[in-house]
Amino acid sequence: MGDLVTGEAVVLDLRVAQLASRAVAFAFDVALQFSLLVIVSLIVPVGIDDAAQTALTLTLAVLVLVGYPTIVESLSRGRSVGKLVMGLRVVRDDGGAIRFRHALVRALGGFFVDFWALGFGGATALFVSLFSPQGKRVGDYLAGTLVIYTRAPRQEVELAVMPPQLAEWASGLDLSQLPDELVLAARQYLSRYGDLNDAARVTLGNRLSEDVGAAIRSPRSVYTDPHPYLSAVLAERRRRATLDSANKYSA
Repeated sequence: MGDLVTGEAVVLDLRVAQLASRAVAFAFDVALQFSLLVIVSLIVPVGIDDAAQTALTLTLAVLVLVGYPTIVESLSRGRSVGKLVMGLRVVRDDGGAIRFRHALVRALGGFFVDFWALGFGGATALFVSLFSPQGKRVGDYLAGTLVIYTRAPRQEVELAVMPPQLAEWASGLDLSQLPDELVLAARQYLSRYGDLNDAARVTLGNRLSEDVGAAIRSPRSVYTDPHPYLSAVLAERRRRATLDSANKYSA
């Protein structure tokens, strides 16, 4: 576990990804990047002088090695193809979703320091990650990000129990736009609820409820506390996932 501090200075212990999982995810992404390099190399014009050809090849290589992680992680809110396969996601240090600037800084740090230009094929990233409590590489330190697991342990999921009075309301929710990192933050809030002081329970609960309400387009009623509201959303999400799994199995 790694301690993440929210904007309200409340510590949440999200599951920081281990080096082995990140390495496998990186291998997937490198394979895709080199496939793209092979493809773009085919578009280099034939017949130009050697200097121009070398410059153009290097430019295309930088665009692929920096552009691929920047674009993919920006559009997917922190999940490259390799991270998707391994159940990982890049988040900000406070647990929130990354934006374009975070993805760009991570990609530039990866190219120039961690892996390619000065990274000795990943030796720099490996060395820094081994001595980082949260497994960060240089690009993560520069961008203010870290990589976490998106697949929560079973016991954390079971903390969300459906409040009977909210079951009918929850059954009609559109949960398709609910981000995984927000689900993880809500789970951690529910799991640490008994350890938080009253002020933290209210402040963090209200913020998470506002974010969840905006994502599902169904804000929390002023007559409903954050704990049952978040429990209802997560319990309904789990119920639908269970039904989907059962339907796939029966099919």
